[in-house]
Amino acid sequence: MHVPHGVIRPHHATLVASAKIPTRHGQFDTHVFHSSDESGDVKEHVALVFGDIRGKSDVPVRIHSECITSEVFGSLKCDCKDQLEAALAEVAKRGAGAVFYLRQEGRGIGLANKIRAYALQARGADTVDANRLLGLPDDARRYDVARDMIATFDVKSVRLMTNNPEKVNALEALGVTVTGRLPVIVPANPHSIGYLQAKRARMAHALPDGLAMALPLASGDAE
Repeated sequence: MHVPHGVIRPHHATLVASAKIPTRHGQFDTHVFHSSDESGDVKEHVALVFGDIRGKSDVPVRIHSECITSEVFGSLKCDCKDQLEAALAEVAKRGAGAVFYLRQEGRGIGLANKIRAYALQARGADTVDANRLLGLPDDARRYDVARDMIATFDVKSVRLMTNNPEKVNALEALGVTVTGRLPVIVPANPHSIGYLQAKRARMAHALPDGLAMALPLASGDAE
């Protein structure tokens, strides 16, 4: 079924397609949203909704930014894929909730810059300093699209699934009512531990102090 495009304002989201998809965590209603940036380029974002969230309050919500290196290629350098899987499992377990998947790779700097940052990290920079050496912000993500997704489902308030307090602040600044924060803690591995420690120490992510104490053995890339 063709869904006609509405007028897309920069950084605002328009619902363009919906269908149900089965996953290992259960069946999700899958909604595709379009948004554009200042140049007019259109991006597709996805809302994965489990159960009935329309008009509800205190809805468990994960706002997850794209990470092709982890989610597609299986990179062990970050915890993104594991967080995504944990969030999908959690909303299914709770019977209702949503994961909003935003197309803003590399904390918003794009894939090429992310790989450039990885190269700098291989020479000793952490994730924050690598971005700065490239003349980029620590975090360039925006959440206007997530706000519009939440409004589309008439969700009154959310319980945000995140370890990042700044994400809560960013949503509240956009007018979203956040009733609390649900941590998404996943095991570290020898390739991701430095990244997670930098997020805790330099980006104020709420991660446990003992993060490095129980590292599962991992094989694969050594980014």
